[in-house]
Amino acid sequence: MPTDLSPGVPRGAPLVEIKGLKTHFATHDGVVKAVDGVDLDIYANRTLCILGESGCGKSIMARSVLRIVDAPGKIVEGSIVYRPDDRRPVDLATLRPGSRQLRQIRGQDIAMIFQEPMSSLGPITKIGKQIVETILLHRNVTKAEAREQAIELLDKVGIPRPTERYEAYPFELSGGMRQRAMIAMALSCRPRLLIADEPTTALDVTTQAQILDLIAELKEELNMAVLLITHDLGVVAEVGEDVAVMYMGKIVEKADVFSIFERPQHPYTRALMESVPKLGMERRQRLPAIRGMVPHPLAKPTGCAFRTRCDRFMPGTCDRSEPEMMTRDQSQVACFLHSREVADV
Repeated sequence: MPTDLSPGVPRGAPLVEIKGLKTHFATHDGVVKAVDGVDLDIYANRTLCILGESGCGKSIMARSVLRIVDAPGKIVEGSIVYRPDDRRPVDLATLRPGSRQLRQIRGQDIAMIFQEPMSSLGPITKIGKQIVETILLHRNVTKAEAREQAIELLDKVGIPRPTERYEAYPFELSGGMRQRAMIAMALSCRPRLLIADEPTTALDVTTQAQILDLIAELKEELNMAVLLITHDLGVVAEVGEDVAVMYMGKIVEKADVFSIFERPQHPYTRALMESVPKLGMERRQRLPAIRGMVPHPLAKPTGCAFRTRCDRFMPGTCDRSEPEMMTRDQSQVACFLHSREVADV
């Protein structure tokens, strides 16, 4: 686990600053608020983990940064300010999805590893050619130089016999090899920010550890920021430095990784921690589970969205208004349990 995690140490301006981001889907049945007012700071050479159950809006939030949300989804409010070293800051939320400026940033400055590589790689195009196309699109090199760089990348991500694999089709590679090829493609232009959307979900434990180690090594080498989306607490503990817990489209808690694991402040974060198997448990002991189900996105509860599943629900408070983000110890948490008004009652 990382050791230089004092959240009070100034880090300068964030590489990407997300403020009040809202991404909604207008459907025939109503508006689905997949991302509903997210604030996040992403720093260079640090890994920010987005933690939460399936359906909480993690992937849509990440896709919003790259402006690749499928219709009818669109950003309706908020800003995504990206600060490159050699250019003026730009608000990605204001750019047209197909604009030249955004296409230059996408893939070159900000790259993404998708959850399932088989659906992201072209099935009838060789692996090497797909990497070369990315390099030629964003870098001023010849085809021969691009081919040489692609082979070097395949070797760098741990693919054996990279020259042979360069000529392979995606279906000829294992799941772990395809994921490594996706990482090679994402890193082909040395991005400032790498977004990894559950990159190890379909992999065995050994391959998962290798992929996570690889991302961590490349982050240090390239001084790269990493936005890692996961629901696996073990992955968060292994590679995370900063953590944001997401529920129903909102961030409910933010802190460094040690504070999240040692002193979780939000009832949802605590429930997630308690649901993990621990050493010393009895053989037939049941794991605690979060009661109930995630509410339907078109039937979001009034007040705090987690109140229908919370064991510390306070009638007359949690069901009347949404809690605002407040500071508690080393964390920022959105929960009425930590508000001064409730504490004084």
